Amino acid sequence: MTEGRQSTVGQDRLRDSLDKFTDYRYIRRVNPGSNGSSASRLLRDWTSRGRYHFSTEEMADGLGVSLTAARSALGRLKKKGLVASPYRGFHVVVSPEHVRLGCLPAEQFVPQLMERLGVPYYAGLLTAARFHGAAHHQPQIFQVVVPKNRPPIHCGLVQVSFVARQNAAAMPTQIVNTPRGFLKVSSPETTAYDLVGYPEHCGGLDNVATVLAELGEKLDSERLVEIADLSPIPWSQRLGYILDLVQHSFRTETLAGFVASRATETVPLVPGSEHDPSRRDDRWKLWVNADLEPDL
Repeated sequence: MTEGRQSTVGQDRLRDSLDKFTDYRYIRRVNPGSNGSSASRLLRDWTSRGRYHFSTEEMADGLGVSLTAARSALGRLKKKGLVASPYRGFHVVVSPEHVRLGCLPAEQFVPQLMERLGVPYYAGLLTAARFHGAAHHQPQIFQVVVPKNRPPIHCGLVQVSFVARQNAAAMPTQIVNTPRGFLKVSSPETTAYDLVGYPEHCGGLDNVATVLAELGEKLDSERLVEIADLSPIPWSQRLGYILDLVQHSFRTETLAGFVASRATETVPLVPGSEHDPSRRDDRWKLWVNADLEPDL
């Protein structure tokens, strides 16, 4: 079945679900005088035009009712599994193929939510590595980098976690297509720096090394140095060491020059852990206080 045919089938199934919900006898039995029929018709109209995201206020405006009445209509749609709310006041239409999730996949609503909130973002860390073809396992949590900490999102089976990077808006990214629009994803070089900068969000440095072994094929040595200027110096020291360890040293010559000219201190490979002064890597000015075991 072609992608276009699959999309058409999915839209037909969604219309069938909405039509079933608007059955007159059902509405009268649940709530006489309900505006559920109007709400489902509005959803049908939106989805026929490719719109799957809306606010409570937009629902109220579309129905010509109060916010209270719109919330009641939304509650009924949610009970039928036709609508989900990943964020207060922000709702998504759940496509039939995603009913099991109880929500749209994160990449299909995170861009729209961040735009509504006015928050710079990009999909990063292990999530970005997956988009770049460098994740051994499918990440269970969708990871998003933003300027400030935000609480995680739980919507059905979909989980979104946020990692704070103050200069997130300045980091190089790429745009990828999704069935519901476009998603901003960190570039391979930005992803590499974030992996070593936030290993606690990536399963530890052993897993970071495993991912970098695959991601290294897509790294550009000059772009790595551009990202180095946007990141703490120790991140460059650790990244260079790990790339050498996983056989990507031919991509680190320029980065080694950057570290030689900028790094003023020898730092530990694993922050906060004790180190043996005899285990010093001079190329990266690094105390090697852990034996990494990437799954190669």
